[in-house]
Amino acid sequence: MAYTNEQVLHKLKEKFPQDVLHSEESYGMLSVEVNRNQWCQIISWLKTEPSLQLSFLTDLTGVHFPHEKSKEFGVVAHLHCFPHNFRMRIKAFMPAGEPTIDSLVPVFDGANWMERETFDFFGIRFSGHPNLKRILNMDEMDYHPMRKEYHLEDETREDKENRYFGR
Repeated sequence: MAYTNEQVLHKLKEKFPQDVLHSEESYGMLSVEVNRNQWCQIISWLKTEPSLQLSFLTDLTGVHFPHEKSKEFGVVAHLHCFPHNFRMRIKAFMPAGEPTIDSLVPVFDGANWMERETFDFFGIRFSGHPNLKRILNMDEMDYHPMRKEYHLEDETREDKENRYFGR
């Protein structure tokens, strides 16, 4: 039997009442922001809860919102339940001074490379990751290229403005 976003959100809030911080539905997909300290436990429960079966990690990546104080960095995971063809998004945010969150590798083996890529491009550290090192960029790089800390264009150009690039 298929279930709705409201049913899944209700079960999640029932199990983790203090840790579901925000929820919304965008283009029909349930999106939930959770407490970063419970990130791994919540996702593990979503995977193993027999009535939900969100057992496939479709994607895991990072985001950087430099103007969101105490929530500058975030991780986003997309989960999928094949039997019910249900998808949802889980987000957790952290301050720029401590961009660290628990690794999902103990829950999903496939999170290994996704977390390494997120570390490589955003500098978000995953506690408990078995081999957290750069995966695509050179080890000598002393920066993380997907952070919105760098101008996209030459600063001396007057025909381009960062505001047109989402900055």
